Amino acid sequence: MTATTATTTAIAVPAATTKNLAAKNLTEQTGARTAEAAHVIGDARERIDILDDRIIGLIQERMAVSAVIQEARISSGGRRVNLAREMEVLGRFRDALGKPGTALAMTMLELCRGRI
Repeated sequence: MTATTATTTAIAVPAATTKNLAAKNLTEQTGARTAEAAHVIGDARERIDILDDRIIGLIQERMAVSAVIQEARISSGGRRVNLAREMEVLGRFRDALGKPGTALAMTMLELCRGRI
């Protein structure tokens, strides 16, 4: 029996070239015109992703709390949805975020109404 050994040859790439390629890639990903702006955008996008994850988690938590409220309301003979309360929520979002806040609140309320 003979054993075959494989060898790999490493290609040396100068650190400056690697840095330039990384900067170019980041600039293309962000649409920025400079490496500095690309880094600012990249860092800000990471922060936005973290915030989005928190928002999604909060909405999921709100959905669970809404389910408890709906269950209590229905089991006591009430309706699944309290329109007066929904109008309060819509007003609060509109006051805080303007017209787009109303659309955001409507979407959130729809998510939180549950399924029949």
